[in-house]
Amino acid sequence: MPQQQWTDKEARKYRHIGDTDWAAYDHDDRSVGRIVGDLTSEVAHLARIEARLAAREVAEKARTGAKGGGMFAAAGVFALYGGAAFAVAAGIALALVWPAWLAALVVGAAMFATAGVAALAGRSMIRRALPPMPDETMERAREDARALRGGMDR
Repeated sequence: MPQQQWTDKEARKYRHIGDTDWAAYDHDDRSVGRIVGDLTSEVAHLARIEARLAAREVAEKARTGAKGGGMFAAAGVFALYGGAAFAVAAGIALALVWPAWLAALVVGAAMFATAGVAALAGRSMIRRALPPMPDETMERAREDARALRGGMDR
């Protein structure tokens, strides 16, 4: 029977079995064994869902880490090619005012500072992605476990 919106009275007549089947039952006539069986089935279903969420979260963190690696690559490319052209122009301009050695030193320091900023941005992105643990999903699973323990302590 496809999933649909039921009134409370109608919903009490059906129990979910697996992912697609629905079976009729009466809430008041369930045995302890049936209740434990239902609980086991629901916990297993919850565990499967949590595992899927964990896999998605790990994949998202891997994508973020890849983006951070790309930022490091961009920092390297900028420092090597674009920085070299800028360094030559800045060095020539500063050599008009300062001695050539001082102009080259200032331009080199500015290039390293720019590369450092790009590297820090990349490092920040990689740190957000590591460790590739599904933190949010694990926290939800802990909450579920606490809720189950709390229900059993009564």
